[in-house]
Amino acid sequence: MSPVLVLVGPPGSGKSTVGRVLAERLGVGFRDTDADIEALAGKPIAEIFVDEGEPYFRELEVRAVREAVETHEGVLALGGGAVMAEATRKLLADCRVVYLEVALADAVKRVGLDAPRPLLAVNPRARWRELMEARRPLYLEVATAVVDTQGREPEQVAEAALDALDLRN
Repeated sequence: MSPVLVLVGPPGSGKSTVGRVLAERLGVGFRDTDADIEALAGKPIAEIFVDEGEPYFRELEVRAVREAVETHEGVLALGGGAVMAEATRKLLADCRVVYLEVALADAVKRVGLDAPRPLLAVNPRARWRELMEARRPLYLEVATAVVDTQGREPEQVAEAALDALDLRN
């Protein structure tokens, strides 16, 4: 058992929004590991970072991804940094993974860089670029397909993902 497809990408790439559209189109459930982590911890991710620190959050994230990959048969969205863990990349090796690529300007428009995102708290634009330098090669490593989200509505991104994976119903 594994997800129909997994979405990866940075904050603001549209993983949750596009994931819900894809799940509806495919007639399957949608799951977001960030929501799983918040439910497990009983608090928002930003509070986990402040109260317990990033290493603890990353431990929860690896557990949440493993559980979701092993049990969820629908569309799965991973947190932006999930691919940093080698264990997660190994779990994704047998999955259909779509990397939603987004430019900084689009990410800012979609989520704003003042949103409660712990890793973007100080100098968000510079930090976002740093994160992308580290993460982009890993997104590409796990990706079965890459979909550019620039100038596209969520429905158009979902269509491009379905086309890229040849998953038309």
